[in-house]
Amino acid sequence: MAFLTNEKLTIVGAAGMIGSNMAQTAAMLHLTPNICLYDVYAPGLEGVTEEMRHCGFEGVNFTWTTDVKEALTGAKYIISSGGAPRKAGMTREDLLKGNSEVAEQLGKDIKTYCPDVKHVVIIFNPADITGLVTLIWSGLKPSQVSTLAALDSIRLQSELAKHFGVEQSLVTNCRTYGGHGEAMAVFASTAKVCGTPLLDLIGTDKLTNDQWEEIKHRTVQGGANIINLRGRSSFQSPAYVSVKMIEAAMGGEPFSWPAGRYISFKGLDHVVMAVEVTITKNGSAYEEVVGTPEEQAALKASYEHLVKMRDEVISLGVVPPVEKWAEINPNLL
Repeated sequence: MAFLTNEKLTIVGAAGMIGSNMAQTAAMLHLTPNICLYDVYAPGLEGVTEEMRHCGFEGVNFTWTTDVKEALTGAKYIISSGGAPRKAGMTREDLLKGNSEVAEQLGKDIKTYCPDVKHVVIIFNPADITGLVTLIWSGLKPSQVSTLAALDSIRLQSELAKHFGVEQSLVTNCRTYGGHGEAMAVFASTAKVCGTPLLDLIGTDKLTNDQWEEIKHRTVQGGANIINLRGRSSFQSPAYVSVKMIEAAMGGEPFSWPAGRYISFKGLDHVVMAVEVTITKNGSAYEEVVGTPEEQAALKASYEHLVKMRDEVISLGVVPPVEKWAEINPNLL
């Protein structure tokens, strides 16, 4: 059985629904035979491991532990869903304080136990902030830490495909940028439907302005809609997409949906947010976001919302003021 790598992949929060789906997806995609499952909840963690064994994946060695040192030592790749889940009536931002503290400890543990890790994907909300906190305390390079943001762009693709009654793959280059939250910037200028630019369709009888506004609203509320429909937060889609991100970092097919990354350009700096990113075995590389004046204004507003959350985390003492970040992580000069 051929695997992308033999190096250790550690899944943090593996006892949960996202974590268990990540474990199964990683095995199905033949990423590595060396998958370590970590969580603080031993019965659930052991149960997930037993389920994975019962799948009979050829050549995959699942190990599990509640000891963070054991879990992270030797890890070259990490995906973490190890925060509190979002519940009905909650926004991603409601999870800010507790999950930021989880991210702080994760970053410190990475620096202590696996400072030579190659890539880390953070998906627990609010992912822009938890990813930033993890990056600061881990000492890693910005190109080594990515956060889950593609889900929003894929939800936009899904909503447009449903509206036009076409296969989802025929809706191309859908993009949302900025924060992975209520203030995300939904772009129209990049997308095409069956080859036709979306901007040429908006404001016509095929997609009225009101219908477009509703599609944007459903995109932003995509996660909340899953909670309403299923009674719990999304787990299958974030699991799959995050594993595809780590697959790219392992040298698989490049990941070319938007992803969260630490950025610094044109007044948008010292945050992690969704931008145009390509993830490969060399890490994540990002490009400047280009859009209409209205889209650029929405992106700036989303950035400013992230800055407020970042500053709140600073006020809570989870991370120091921006000008002191380089003292903890010299890669953030």
